[in-house]
Amino acid sequence: MGNPIVFFILAAIAIAAALGMLTSRNAVHSALFLVLNFATIAVFYIILNAPFIGMVQITVYAGAIMVLFLFVIMLLGAEKLGGVAGEDKWQRYLAGLLALGLVGVFVVVLVQGGDVTAGGTAVIDSSPVALGLRLFEGYTFPFEVTGVLLLTSMIGVVVLGRKKRGQDAASND
Repeated sequence: MGNPIVFFILAAIAIAAALGMLTSRNAVHSALFLVLNFATIAVFYIILNAPFIGMVQITVYAGAIMVLFLFVIMLLGAEKLGGVAGEDKWQRYLAGLLALGLVGVFVVVLVQGGDVTAGGTAVIDSSPVALGLRLFEGYTFPFEVTGVLLLTSMIGVVVLGRKKRGQDAASND
């Protein structure tokens, strides 16, 4: 698996990047923290002897998806995030309760995870060829739906951005 010290250092970096992404008031900075988080996860994959998945993580998520996010952020001009209007305290309490529930589930899974026997696991072919065949034979339709959904959302952003800018120009006249 690798050195536990390296694992804990990478885990701390991933957690710090995720917290930086959540707490940053600048949308571009949040996106860059997310890129750091994706890169750290890619290093986890490489440490776990899955270099192909690690490179796909960098290429697809840290590359293509983040370029798309940054493009939308820049297109909408949403670099600075404003405060949420009408913040309610119940939302903060609910978020804290859900976070505690998530931590509780993690603890339960970690405690029960030691009972798995080695004979119950199957050997999985994780070669790039087997992964590609599995993805494109069984998951072709979800890939197509995801592509159409991303295209539709990008068109929606452009249309909404033009209407807003057009209304602002009309109100200035």
